[in-house]
Amino acid sequence: MKITFLGAAQTVTGSCYILENGQNRFSIDCGMHQGNAEIEKRNLDMAPYRPKDLDFVLVTHAHIDHTGLLPRLVAQGFKGPIYATPPTLDLMRIMLLDSAHIQEMEAEWRSRKRLRHGQATEAALYTTADAEACLPLLKPVEYDTTFEPGPGVRVTYRDAGHILGSALIELEYAEKEGSTKLVFSGDLGRPDQLLVSDPSLVETTDYLFLESTYGDRDHKDDRNSLDELAEAVAYAYKNGEKVIIPAFAVERSQQLIYAFSLLREQNRLPADMPVYLDSPLAIQATEIFKKHPEYFDLETRERIAAGKNPLDLPNLRLTQNTEQSRAINTSKGPAVVISASGMANAGRIKHHLRHNLWRKGASVVFVGFQAVGTPGRKIVNGAKKITILGEEVAVAAKIFTINGFSGHAGQSELMAWLRRFKDHNHLRVILTHGEPRSQERLAELVHQELGVEAHIAIYREELTLEPGLAMRPVVDVEKAAPRIDWEFLIQDNERLYAEFRKRVEQIRQRSWTDQTELRDRVMDVNRRMVELISEM
Repeated sequence: MKITFLGAAQTVTGSCYILENGQNRFSIDCGMHQGNAEIEKRNLDMAPYRPKDLDFVLVTHAHIDHTGLLPRLVAQGFKGPIYATPPTLDLMRIMLLDSAHIQEMEAEWRSRKRLRHGQATEAALYTTADAEACLPLLKPVEYDTTFEPGPGVRVTYRDAGHILGSALIELEYAEKEGSTKLVFSGDLGRPDQLLVSDPSLVETTDYLFLESTYGDRDHKDDRNSLDELAEAVAYAYKNGEKVIIPAFAVERSQQLIYAFSLLREQNRLPADMPVYLDSPLAIQATEIFKKHPEYFDLETRERIAAGKNPLDLPNLRLTQNTEQSRAINTSKGPAVVISASGMANAGRIKHHLRHNLWRKGASVVFVGFQAVGTPGRKIVNGAKKITILGEEVAVAAKIFTINGFSGHAGQSELMAWLRRFKDHNHLRVILTHGEPRSQERLAELVHQELGVEAHIAIYREELTLEPGLAMRPVVDVEKAAPRIDWEFLIQDNERLYAEFRKRVEQIRQRSWTDQTELRDRVMDVNRRMVELISEM
């Protein structure tokens, strides 16, 4: 079996692994790359995916970093089935259409800007029609039911405990001398999360593809998460300001509604403090959650049976349209605002941050992983100012980071799950879906505690699996990570600065008004350089 890593390799987005064994060529997930401009360029190059040659796709869960390129895959020739659990399929239907709408709106905005500069328009990454073309290909698969999507391939989905309907995948394929088993963790959840069950335990496999998002650290004590959320509420309420929470529309938003229901029961959410769910996608997702109570954990099902549905929060206000969203920022008094996206890099949350991040009495609460290059990551890392919608905004609100709501297993939880595998002497571990530091630390720990050498997958790496033989990775470095010529950039910078110095005498001959305008532009360049240096 050959596996090509087209995403989630030393990054936490773009999950996609292409598997080939001579009889089948298929994909585990097909997610969108998110992050800085260079990483997002990967979404444009579909050549390595060879969509027409794929037989089927196995989807672990609905998040866009695992499904967001499916419309582009279909638009470029993929015609096979896409397998996922029923809740995942329902969530994918709304999320892919929402993603397509975002792609169209962003392309329209960029096109208008390009036209003003005399440049050609820009096409959307994919369209609503492309997303709709995916829907007939969706095929439901229940947990714990083995099926054969291709000749000689047997697949079983298990509950990954990450979000509603999320799955880890057990895959067996026939070989001349028996069969080989692979396990893909997908995004592995945590024990005792709100709403969802604990991750299923797996005891045997030949190869384990393990996510490592939090491979270098544990989450804060879950018992403190509600207290920290209550503290954020109390701080903003006392100051008459808002609590702004960037949250993913699926799972995290619903967990927060649950948490606020618990705070209300404990009289720690003021009765006159509205909780706005300002995301049409999150509103739709909440309805899908209510549609599938059979996938909730036992505690949640018991609460529903007792007439205490945690998703029916009396303080909850649903804002569907942009006018209602804008009205939140013009309203007076304290409120909680839950809005997407979870990393503050898109959507309505950017407007709420622009209106509230600079307010000293406001709270901003991060409840999920913040990828490198995203506004959320910069704020969490202590940025004093941040550019939002083209405007530089001071960070004066009180920042809370509550990782207890994370849907990803922390380091200790990953290791506890991994220890349940039998026969570590024959186990091969491949780390995916994590940043390098997290993966390196987890690899060290796996080796120290279990005596297993963990392999860290690299973007565009081709890994050949042959039972009884060492894994054979092949990477075209120039394709995976083209070399950056820093010396050229520095020399070019120095050349431009020298040219600027030459022209200073000409500038001094201009009017005072012209000079002040040029001075302000130079100061702006200097400020940007200071920001860059501070991030290095």
